[in-house]
Amino acid sequence: MLLDEDPATLINHTINNFNIPPDKLAIARVQDSLSTLKQARELRIRDAESSLKKLSRTLNTLQSQHEELVSAHSSAEHASEIARLDTQKFRVAKAAADLEMEAERLSQRRADLAARLQELELQGGEGGDPDGDTAARRDPLDDEVLLRLKVYRSLGIELERSDGGSSDGGVADGEFTKAVVRNDRKGDVHVVNLDKKFSRFFYANYFWQTL
Repeated sequence: MLLDEDPATLINHTINNFNIPPDKLAIARVQDSLSTLKQARELRIRDAESSLKKLSRTLNTLQSQHEELVSAHSSAEHASEIARLDTQKFRVAKAAADLEMEAERLSQRRADLAARLQELELQGGEGGDPDGDTAARRDPLDDEVLLRLKVYRSLGIELERSDGGSSDGGVADGEFTKAVVRNDRKGDVHVVNLDKKFSRFFYANYFWQTL
């Protein structure tokens, strides 16, 4: 019977039949894995603590710098500096506007003087009196030409006469053969040769578009 055998022998046979060495090896591997995970966790915790300490030191440094800047900064001085810069900006803008107006005035004055000079040249006034005999001998057609030249000058257009006529005889000596159109706003200068085959209406449109 079963109870007739030695209990120690039965226990020994039972233990041998369980085959526990693989289980013991598995438990050993689990323990090794747990130990490795614990070491890795401790290493990550130490790294996190080190980074936290560095960030804390950086935060303290930045807070100290911020406090120094705040203590050194004066809101009253800042407002005063802004007001000073605004005043300087307005003064510069006003000076620029004044200079622009003065430049326009001088440009107009230059055009008037140039027109007056050409008028005197056409009168042949080398020291002569425009109210004397020279004015009395002046042709009314010359007055019309002078008036036109003055208008052209005021628009920035200078007319030039021919100096000796053309080779084919189509242009007489003294006729206007060239126009210099200046646009002070754009800084452009156009030289136009006046040809009789184009109408006055054509040149008027061209000059107006150029201006």
